Amino acid sequence: MSIKFGTDGWRAVIADQFTFDAVAKVAQAHADHLKEKNGKRVVIGYDPRFMSEDFAYIVAEVLSSNDFEVILSSSVCTTPALALATKELNADEGVMITASHNTYRYNGYKIKGSYGGPATPEIIKDIEEKIGLSQVKKGKTRWEEIDLNSLYIERLKRYIMPELFRQKMEKVVHDPMHGSAMGLLSQLLEDTFIDVSQINHYRDPYFGGHHPEPIDKNLSLLKGKVVAEEALVGIANDGDGDRVGIVDEAGEFVSTQIGYALLLLHTLRNKKVEGAVAKTVSTSYLVDRICEKENRKLYKTPVGFKYIADIFLKEKIAFGGEESGGYGFGFHIPERDGLLSGLMIIEMILLHGKPLSKIIEDLFSEFGTAYYRREDLKVNGDEGRILVERLKKEPLKELAGLKIKETDLTDGVKFIFENDGWVLFRASGTEPVLRIYVEMPERSQVDRILEEAKTLIGG
Repeated sequence: MSIKFGTDGWRAVIADQFTFDAVAKVAQAHADHLKEKNGKRVVIGYDPRFMSEDFAYIVAEVLSSNDFEVILSSSVCTTPALALATKELNADEGVMITASHNTYRYNGYKIKGSYGGPATPEIIKDIEEKIGLSQVKKGKTRWEEIDLNSLYIERLKRYIMPELFRQKMEKVVHDPMHGSAMGLLSQLLEDTFIDVSQINHYRDPYFGGHHPEPIDKNLSLLKGKVVAEEALVGIANDGDGDRVGIVDEAGEFVSTQIGYALLLLHTLRNKKVEGAVAKTVSTSYLVDRICEKENRKLYKTPVGFKYIADIFLKEKIAFGGEESGGYGFGFHIPERDGLLSGLMIIEMILLHGKPLSKIIEDLFSEFGTAYYRREDLKVNGDEGRILVERLKKEPLKELAGLKIKETDLTDGVKFIFENDGWVLFRASGTEPVLRIYVEMPERSQVDRILEEAKTLIGG
């Protein structure tokens, strides 16, 4: 069996490839990697998926048997909580047992660096190459259990403008999607005037029959609840709490591209955070326009927050993120944080003193309109990669009657139109799907481009 790490760690189907033996082999390879860098301490966290604790115990046993000091989360925690603990507890690296937004059939193994962010490609490559090379060590079950969520909650409380949260009674709705963020927004806001109404806030290994991914089609309950309770906003988090989904006061889903733009403006103008900005190739042209107006340098990367995190480590970055709803802040750790992102959205609304839909209207008035859709097409094996390679070799000159002015091969193949709109074809690094991303200044253009794009690959 070949174990390969994708864009965000190793994920596989439980009891198929993701087994106790396979996880132990990965943990042993991780131990061998840490020995070479004279590592001493590792922090381990896990999400509420089926048997995540058991897999975390296996990792803890293997690392402990290799004479590492192991700190294990005493309960389910989010990936950003694990990442923060890795940094604050002076660990050499961290391990998070999670498959993020994948279906209930999957679990996974994420690695975090000592700096509190995704492991670098070099770390991943070294561990991957060591899998199966040495005998797995077991037998020692010596580790310390710590409440990583408490450390995390206290840190996030430092970041808000507390006076804004005590002006008047408001209601928000939180949907953790049966994932790691269950109950955490309520804890964060328990000493404020914000009443948090919760849905899907109990453990369910089947995630209510949905992917625990905070995208429009999965948030019908949240949208209805926001309207029914006349809430300020609805906040959703994915399975391991590093991504956010946003629903406005009218029950309308706010695209992750608009979410990025709103959080970027809040970070630069209201939080006064200094530094450059980083975005992935699949992220909105609004970001480019904001950076130009605010005189901020903009870095562009392939898809995957590990590339954004790498820039965080090398440069002073105010804000960085990606199209998936994963955003990182320069005043925090170099990691996506869905709960912090939701908190900042609430803070932004309170500061502006107007509905979120009106704030978005202001955004469009200043920087232009932007409408976005992404469609994931299931493919077999390397079919997605092959289709992308074909488009690279035979680049388009126009699509749906619109002329293409530029082709970007940073990750997949991205065709940019003369009106700044674009379409990106990209094979996923975590799932057997081909993703088609489209952003255009007119809503009708999005649907037209997407349908035309699907015909190119037989969709």
